[in-house]
Amino acid sequence: MRPVSLKSLGRLMLGLFIFGLALAMMIKAQVGIPPWDVLGQGISKTFGISFGQATIIVSALVLLAWIPLKVKPGLGSIMNAICIGLFADLWMDYIPEFENYWANLTMFVLGICTVAFATGLYISANLGSGPRDGLMLGTHKALGWPLWLVRTVYEGSVLVIGFLLGGQVREGTLIFAVSIGWLMQASLKFFKIQK
Repeated sequence: MRPVSLKSLGRLMLGLFIFGLALAMMIKAQVGIPPWDVLGQGISKTFGISFGQATIIVSALVLLAWIPLKVKPGLGSIMNAICIGLFADLWMDYIPEFENYWANLTMFVLGICTVAFATGLYISANLGSGPRDGLMLGTHKALGWPLWLVRTVYEGSVLVIGFLLGGQVREGTLIFAVSIGWLMQASLKFFKIQK
């Protein structure tokens, strides 16, 4: 394993810290959350644990699914699985709750933009992909399915399971699904990861 520079580690941790902020913003907005977070929220409600703890459990299970797919995690993969949930829990107490729908929707949209920025930042550290990204790429390689189909199957499945467990599915979930691809591409270009 190659040595990790302090600059790369700093980028990774700052990106994960900001990602936790973005998740807390979207959850506090209460207008819907991304599919994987619907699953985390459903597990949180079902088992009486914090959202961050549920997110760590989901990430750990996803990393275990990498084993049969022969995907190797990097330091960034492990740190992503542990830290995003911890940072989301940390930020929860500092994010305001608004009664006004438009204020909540604005906070949610800012949360989506922040997710895209934070993802570009931690990916630019080159220390490994996040658990869900690795799962999708590993499944794509193993089955030969198109990446869009793999993503659709996984995200659709976790959305349904999370919803059945009590996770919140609303207009924000749709807004996230429609906008995150474009925002991610813009973030990767900003961090010079993709042309």
